[in-house]
Amino acid sequence: MSMTTFDRAASVNRWRHRPLAEKALIGLGFLALSVSLPPWPGAALSGAVMLAITFLGARVPLRLWLAAAALPLGFLGCGALALAVQLGPDGMALNRAGLHQAALLCLRAAAATSCLLFLALTTPAAALIGGLRRLHLPAEIVEITLLTYRFTFLLAEEARAMAHAQRARLGHASRARWLRSTALLIAALLPRAMARARRLEQGLAARGWQGEMRVLAPTPRASRGVLAAVLALQGATVLVAGWI
Repeated sequence: MSMTTFDRAASVNRWRHRPLAEKALIGLGFLALSVSLPPWPGAALSGAVMLAITFLGARVPLRLWLAAAALPLGFLGCGALALAVQLGPDGMALNRAGLHQAALLCLRAAAATSCLLFLALTTPAAALIGGLRRLHLPAEIVEITLLTYRFTFLLAEEARAMAHAQRARLGHASRARWLRSTALLIAALLPRAMARARRLEQGLAARGWQGEMRVLAPTPRASRGVLAAVLALQGATVLVAGWI
């Protein structure tokens, strides 16, 4: 799933105009609970509440969420498999202690991933950058963040154009050709992307860029009632986890 898809999904989400403070308190608050509470039942409860908010509150499509979560959850599954399996004199066997650790790791990491995906799929990048400015983060860090975000789009656009050109020349007609074309794409991608980034820098300088790139983003005020409700929900999660 590309960064363009993330940004487009966040821009059309029904919660895109909700105050950043509310969404940050939801996502980062439950992220803190997922990391600090025991994996069971604390992180599991935090992840369940986060999924309910994502699907029932923000109405993020399940198919979109699964596409966004496929890569991090797949990486998590590979890591958990390495913990659950051990190699010994008799070959490969199931490690019961490692299986328990893998299950706890999956619970905690999946809950934390759901919190970050909520923020990514409901909050456009312009709103996040505006929030960093309101937190008085140094302007240099904010500008580097914005330019890096733009550079990822340049890389994706350049790779897509090169892949289309290779496909039009039958560069993907067989597996051997596909492997060769992919190697050539990787070798040529960085120099071409750097050239485009240099042209972007020259264009900004020609327009009188003074080291700060402003973006337009609405800044609605957060509701105290909503913030209190979120804090109450997080407190209830901690109490229920402790009771269980």
